[in-house]
Amino acid sequence: MASRVTFVCVLFCLILCPAFGKHLKAVSHFSFFRGNPRWPVGQSDLTYAFGQNFPDSFVPPVVSAFDEWASGSGYFTFSRVADIVTSDLKISFQRMSHGDRDFNGTGGALAHAFAPTNGTLHFDADENWSLGPGPVANAIDFKSVALHEIGHLLGLGHSQFRDAVMWESISRGTVKDKLTSDDIQGIKVLYGLN
Repeated sequence: MASRVTFVCVLFCLILCPAFGKHLKAVSHFSFFRGNPRWPVGQSDLTYAFGQNFPDSFVPPVVSAFDEWASGSGYFTFSRVADIVTSDLKISFQRMSHGDRDFNGTGGALAHAFAPTNGTLHFDADENWSLGPGPVANAIDFKSVALHEIGHLLGLGHSQFRDAVMWESISRGTVKDKLTSDDIQGIKVLYGLN
């Protein structure tokens, strides 16, 4: 039986809150962070940059995940820039204790992203990642996790719909590299795009 690994997804001001789950507001199957944080009106073209330690082979799945959210939302566009300091979204690999929410090595937390407008996304460098195509036994599909975490960067919480990208966990050997109608409905409701 494939082990389930839980995404760690935090709102910056709730990092130390042990009752994090109580701070999400459910709407339909999708949810938002408490207070519905979102990118400001008119800021739909978000820039992103990768940390110096980000391997080139991991860039295409992230770019593909951004393309999926751009298409699914019909609102956001994403542009890569070189300067991580001034970019809206800052993406890097980290290990163990790294200044915000610690990773724990292989298994457990795969990544964490912060709600708008913090823009920070960290992947656990110690995980056994798969770059596909398709499922790989005993590995975590990197694009699936990137797609999920970008949803958090845009303001979505976890979905109650098991097939959604924004479901709270993913099993090794599973691929969720396409947004579901629940994911798309969530982002459209959050940004008033219906």
